[in-house]
Amino acid sequence: MNWQSITFDWNQARAFLVTAEEGSLSAAARALGLTQPTLSRQVAALEEALGVTLFERVSKSLILTEAGVELAEHVRAMGDAASRVSLAASGQSQQIEGLVTVSATDLMAAHLLPDILRDIRQKAPGIEVKILCTNSLSDLRRREADIAVRHVEPDHPDLYARKLREAPARIYGARSYLEKFDRKLFRKDAENLDFIGFDNNEELVGYLRSFGLKVSEANIRLGSPSGVVAWEYVRHGLGLSIMADEIAVRCADILPAFEDVTPVTFPIWLVTHRELHTSRRIRIVFDLLAEGLLAIETDPCLRAPATKVLKHET
Repeated sequence: MNWQSITFDWNQARAFLVTAEEGSLSAAARALGLTQPTLSRQVAALEEALGVTLFERVSKSLILTEAGVELAEHVRAMGDAASRVSLAASGQSQQIEGLVTVSATDLMAAHLLPDILRDIRQKAPGIEVKILCTNSLSDLRRREADIAVRHVEPDHPDLYARKLREAPARIYGARSYLEKFDRKLFRKDAENLDFIGFDNNEELVGYLRSFGLKVSEANIRLGSPSGVVAWEYVRHGLGLSIMADEIAVRCADILPAFEDVTPVTFPIWLVTHRELHTSRRIRIVFDLLAEGLLAIETDPCLRAPATKVLKHET
């Protein structure tokens, strides 16, 4: 290899790649924890070192040039290689101190994880746990998180996954909302009721129909991509929504909305990268999370009647 032909450093290449993927200098700076001027200087230094223009600056947007598109493919491969190096190093680490990042939905993080995190703190006080709240799938192969709690089975061979259990869910509403009708509600009433949306209303309608409810997007006139915010709207009596029994039971004045709607179940998976699973500190957090999430199922207050499997219908 001609080492002298390499005329740029990795930090500059990384700055370019993250800017290309995030779409702006400000977003890339946030992703890397840098200031925008610092990031801009790194991208400019890379352009100068290579003698090419990588971005066209149109108004406030950055558009990759032809040279930038070609370079991004090569730098992305470098990024994947760098991630594999980090994974291998982390996987071989036997320290029981250090940071472990766990990805989970905001609702799970707010309602179910606190007791489990208290247990982790007591049993592994040297480990720092960072919770990444996201309702989308974190890319564990790119180290967006070390461990993820998911509701779908991962299909990549680099990931180690353990299915913990099926969790029951049903449609809930606040007592203040339900009492307005001065009678019990049944499935046939659904088309005249208000529902709270989370992110994708079309998808939510499919889930609601899996309960046998004849609803449409017209029933969803309020919502938020934040699960915590949307659930607060339910708790304030602004409408109904689907919720896991183990979360709903923790909220005062929340009741099942319908007399004749059978609960459904959804899976809970715990996922990590296969190489990271050999890291002692990550394995400790993984095992304690599994133990805590499994223990919720045995709580007699959270047991639900016979359920059916949740299927998305359109």
